[in-house]
Amino acid sequence: MESLVRLRDREIFLVEVGPPAVYYIADAHAGGVLVNAPAYSQATMSRLQEAAVLRFVFLPSRFGARDLAAWRQAGAEVLAYREEAEIADAVDVAFDNRQKLTRTMDFVPMGGRTRGTCGLRLKNLPGVLFLGPALTPGRSGWPELIAQPDDDSYENRLLGVFGLRDIPFEYVFTDTFVPGETAFGPGADRAIRAHLDSLLA
Repeated sequence: MESLVRLRDREIFLVEVGPPAVYYIADAHAGGVLVNAPAYSQATMSRLQEAAVLRFVFLPSRFGARDLAAWRQAGAEVLAYREEAEIADAVDVAFDNRQKLTRTMDFVPMGGRTRGTCGLRLKNLPGVLFLGPALTPGRSGWPELIAQPDDDSYENRLLGVFGLRDIPFEYVFTDTFVPGETAFGPGADRAIRAHLDSLLA
């Protein structure tokens, strides 16, 4: 487990590169939040607990749903956007865009890659976004909007991604992470905004 970013009240770890990549948010107030679920093992659980007591497994999409029964049995609540119907039976909380995880963590619907793809935003400055499969690192290393042959709706992806233009964030993480190649911040919002501007040009 590698520490990627240490902020005032939270630290972000890379648990595994996947695919999909799995991250762990060790938050001073919310506890531990897994972003995507790795294969369950007691060794992984012990590493997570050393950083923060695991409370939640957040699934940006169905692609990150692994061993959910084991993670639930270990005491974690599984969270996913309500439209991600394929995993509905394994989800404890099916939220919508009006709900928040905590006062400083909320959800950013990004449907299109899958019907219920959704991001998680850490609002405290400098700001962090976890976007799951909504974006993919391009040649620059920064996340870009890249069409996939199995997209649920590329048009919906466009709408969701262009909504990021008004959100300030310094760091961004997606389902794809290549150590030493993937750019994640600081400066993530400016890099993504420049990419979106190039799509409009």
